[in-house]
Amino acid sequence: MAVSPVMKDAEPLLLNVGEDQYNLEEFPEESVALGDSDYLEDQIEWSESFKWGVVGLLSFMGFTVSFTCISIAPVASYIVDDLDGSGGTNSAVLMVTIWELGEAVGPLFIAPLSEVFGRYPLIITLNMVFFLATIFAAVSPSSTLLIASRALMGMSTASNVLSPAIIGDIFEPDQRGTAISLITFIPLIGSGVGSALSGIIMEKLGWRALIWISVALTSISQLLLFTYFRETYKVSILQRRAARLGLEKRRTHRVGLAELRGCVMRPAMVLLSSGVLAALALFGSIIFAHLYVVATTLPAILKNTYKLSATATGLSFLANGLGSLMSFAVLTPFLDKIYMKLRAGNRVGLPEHRLPLSIIGALTLPPAVVLYGWCAEYRLPLPLLLFSITWIRLSMMLAFSPLATYMVDAFGVYSASALAGLVTFRCLAGAFMPLAITQITGQIGYGRGFTVLGVFDIGLALIPVLVLRYGSRWRLRSMYTRTD
Repeated sequence: MAVSPVMKDAEPLLLNVGEDQYNLEEFPEESVALGDSDYLEDQIEWSESFKWGVVGLLSFMGFTVSFTCISIAPVASYIVDDLDGSGGTNSAVLMVTIWELGEAVGPLFIAPLSEVFGRYPLIITLNMVFFLATIFAAVSPSSTLLIASRALMGMSTASNVLSPAIIGDIFEPDQRGTAISLITFIPLIGSGVGSALSGIIMEKLGWRALIWISVALTSISQLLLFTYFRETYKVSILQRRAARLGLEKRRTHRVGLAELRGCVMRPAMVLLSSGVLAALALFGSIIFAHLYVVATTLPAILKNTYKLSATATGLSFLANGLGSLMSFAVLTPFLDKIYMKLRAGNRVGLPEHRLPLSIIGALTLPPAVVLYGWCAEYRLPLPLLLFSITWIRLSMMLAFSPLATYMVDAFGVYSASALAGLVTFRCLAGAFMPLAITQITGQIGYGRGFTVLGVFDIGLALIPVLVLRYGSRWRLRSMYTRTD
């Protein structure tokens, strides 16, 4: 299933790509004359400046998505009150979390279709849909239509599932950790900036101005995609190049319903065939959902318990940005270094070598969650509450960020389908966990409610520990896992 060269003594050099096999000796240099320069070279061998430019573009797209998603969280109750005349807690929470329900559905189609049609057409098309949905949100006359538009925006978010896969397409394993850390960190700056500025923008210009800023950012992303980005998926590159050179006789680029049905089912097949993927998807989804738990509970805590204004509430979200910055300072230098250190003496590094930082983050998260709850319960000093928020974000990112690199390393050309399982689980947890925590804390208070969550997090930390120890053997059971 992986892209792998096959050489025999007196036979031509062949390249196996999924179910297709190509004779590399039949790809002549004269293909340049056919205008096939995009496909002449291996994407791994593209210039470093171009590849890091792609990383910058993907990071900017992630910034735009996270800014759009989180910026309304601190002011959601004000938006509901303005549109419907009431600031109901459930409507305000749903306005934030409905995005995750949409994003849970989208990857199930985005990932496998990118493995049929390539990354380029999917990311271009979906970013355009995201652009149109954002405009619809900006002019929505009711909270119901605004919620519906945010669901569509979540469904059309392509960067979360395709960006790590694109990094896997163009970088060697030793460089992937740094690149994926960057495309994970920059979007979190977007969420921090959006939440910090939301209160100020709402009070000065109105909440719709927040969404129009997102429209502008999305239009810039689309322009950059058209002018800079190109296909990175090896299977699509080889198939299109073979067709261009007249070497692919038996296959056309028309995709039948049976193939579409099979590709749409692939994320579920990959997930069900790999217990390691299912376990890490469960772990990562609950860990990442802490972002939405804080995003939905903090505004009420700051408004009702600490009596802060909308502007001060938004600025308090900068504690999340500080935690993200600290996690980036740890992940960037150490994720690849730990990988290379652990693989010393082995011919090839194992995907499990990405997990030590995940274990550290998982073990430091529970006390931060408990501290956050009791700060809110007893109105402990505001700096202590903000410290707990920074601690939660730091631990959460240390635990979550290495998972994308793990899946790119482990699943090869099917990494997008594997990431779709992670993103879908993550989005479902992000949609429902905040609602559950709101109900729990309403019944037993913030202190006890978040203590329950902290205890659950302790048990969850066992998953990366077990995968680090036994994952290399468990992965052999899945036909989709790359073991070479």
